[in-house]
Amino acid sequence: MMFYVGIDVSKQKLDCLWLRDLETLKVKTKVFPNGPDGYSRLEEWLRKTVSSDAASIHIVLEATGVYHEALAYALEAQGFRVSIANPAFVHDFAKGLGSRHKTDKKDSMILARYGALVQPEPWIPEPEEIRVLKALLARLSALEKDLQREVNRREKAEISQSSVAVLNSIVVMIDQLQQEVERVKRQIDDHIDRHPGLKADRDLLSSIPAIAQVMSREMLGVLRSRDFRTAGQVAAFVGLVPKQQESGQWRGRTTLTKNGNSRLRAKLYLAAVVATQHNPDIRAQYRRLLNAGKTKMQAIGAAMRKLVQICYGVLKHQSKYQPQYAI
Repeated sequence: MMFYVGIDVSKQKLDCLWLRDLETLKVKTKVFPNGPDGYSRLEEWLRKTVSSDAASIHIVLEATGVYHEALAYALEAQGFRVSIANPAFVHDFAKGLGSRHKTDKKDSMILARYGALVQPEPWIPEPEEIRVLKALLARLSALEKDLQREVNRREKAEISQSSVAVLNSIVVMIDQLQQEVERVKRQIDDHIDRHPGLKADRDLLSSIPAIAQVMSREMLGVLRSRDFRTAGQVAAFVGLVPKQQESGQWRGRTTLTKNGNSRLRAKLYLAAVVATQHNPDIRAQYRRLLNAGKTKMQAIGAAMRKLVQICYGVLKHQSKYQPQYAI
């Protein structure tokens, strides 16, 4: 028998709800602090109140930035079945149940019912080397954004003829940020080189036209973060699944679902633009879609999806890219 527990995670606390009966919605609730002490107390409560068998307790969390991660790792390490739900899916599920109110207790109830009715897949922790890689990639992205802001400030200061002191300060910051960006890039490459599996996979991804150094790092972080069984799962994870409008003035129009990491999709967009010129498979697909009457944006969306599928195939078969169009 499986027991379902929903946990609404916030920065300070964990609102926990055990769904004792799905039909009568009889529940038992408890609140714990979000921290190591709270995790220990939560584990004790679950084993004493819900079940002594951790494997029979299915805990559903919602992905909430960074606040849920430590809890997920702590619970999984203790043998509990943990699922991390996409907030958009949970929101749609709640609307389907007719839930109009949003409170911490209501949210944990929705998560517990989502676990019982939807039966989401268990969450699998990422390998340590992938966690480190993704953290470094996130840091690099933040530094690049800061650098671009300072470059924009310098342009604005030059146009408005700001004081020399202000311009010098901006120039110093740009120089420091540029150095730190390069240092983190070296850290990323060194980290990949220290792990033979990551290094081999990066080399395979780099064999794909339009997947250069930047995108090979990014796609490595995505494809090795989960046990994807199909290329379609990867496309859905990134948010590249086409969605068709079936009513209204835009009926028949297709757009992308855009779930997942928007920063990654932005980089994939640029890579797909390059691929329409330099990757034979994607170039052929792009021209075929344009000739069929698709818009350029629709064709680029398909190119992004195709590029992800090629990346998945290269790693799955552990072989360098071979153009199928030419064959």
